[in-house]
Amino acid sequence: MESKAEIYNFTDDGTIPNSKYPVIVYHTRLDLEDKTAADFLENRFAENGWSNAFRWRVYDFHHYHTNTHEVLGVYAGNAILQLGGPEGEKLEVHPGDVIILPAGTGHISLRHTEDFAVVGAYPGGEEPDLIKLSDQRPEGVCEKVDGIPVPENDPYFGSGPDGLLQSWTERENRAK
Repeated sequence: MESKAEIYNFTDDGTIPNSKYPVIVYHTRLDLEDKTAADFLENRFAENGWSNAFRWRVYDFHHYHTNTHEVLGVYAGNAILQLGGPEGEKLEVHPGDVIILPAGTGHISLRHTEDFAVVGAYPGGEEPDLIKLSDQRPEGVCEKVDGIPVPENDPYFGSGPDGLLQSWTERENRAK
């Protein structure tokens, strides 16, 4: 299974806190479709300790989670997502793409095909909170999101040297 990773760094824009950790996007090629692809992604995430999965879309309003990281695996359709807040990066996603969002990272679906769907999951099965751009910014939010620990495993690559573990752990070590 081929994979190419992209890394996006976002900073606090005064509204969306984003994170000290980068967003990681894997562009993988899945030779599976629809339910089979969704089953594969959900199982892969669960094997690596990312659970409390859902199958749906990405909300069409800017939002973020202060208490957990999130992974989104595209299994059908395509979309234009915006990451990092209203001034953030626009990203076209397709089946097989896996987006790892550290806690505090703003995200929204700007446009999508009618069949667009993702599997989402959280490390340790955490139940995410939902902070909308229109909500009052929680006090101490940057400290809270930056205090969420690095997960034990990358949701896609597990405990191997690839993926978020190396990138996020290096960032954590530099901050100490």
